[in-house]
Amino acid sequence: MASITHYTLPRPEFEDAPKVLIVVSPYYKEIADAQLAGARAELDAAGAAHETIEVPGALEIPTAIRIAYRQADFDGFVALGCVIRGETTHYDTVCNDSSRALQLLGLEGACIGNGILTVENLDQAIVRAEPGEQNKGGGAAAAALHLIALTRKFAPAAKGIGFKTGSKQA
Repeated sequence: MASITHYTLPRPEFEDAPKVLIVVSPYYKEIADAQLAGARAELDAAGAAHETIEVPGALEIPTAIRIAYRQADFDGFVALGCVIRGETTHYDTVCNDSSRALQLLGLEGACIGNGILTVENLDQAIVRAEPGEQNKGGGAAAAALHLIALTRKFAPAAKGIGFKTGSKQA
């Protein structure tokens, strides 16, 4: 299986630059900083405008995204954080609940790239976070960009309001 490669979709192109919110939990600051570097580089390469907000932990990421999705005008979102397995079942709760909440928001129409790492140890987190390694922050940003492009592709045509012009009245 070592010879199997991962295919990466070509970066989408946009006529109008998308506006993306990165929501990051810096609980493991070094990991979060590496994820942010990867995400920002990917968004910059696509010409996307972006801003970043921080929340205390992975469980707060979906709530922050929902607030912004409902109350601001972002085209998409990048969720970044890291959950490392510990000695209790708290790991399972945080991983499952944050992932499920993001998925439910996505099914509502929010374009979210999920870059919340769920790992067994710090070494796994480092490899996944570093832009020169697996670059999961960049991958999450790319996922958000692809969903934004898809949303724009399938957007309904704008409809005018009022009376039709050019028709004769009897």
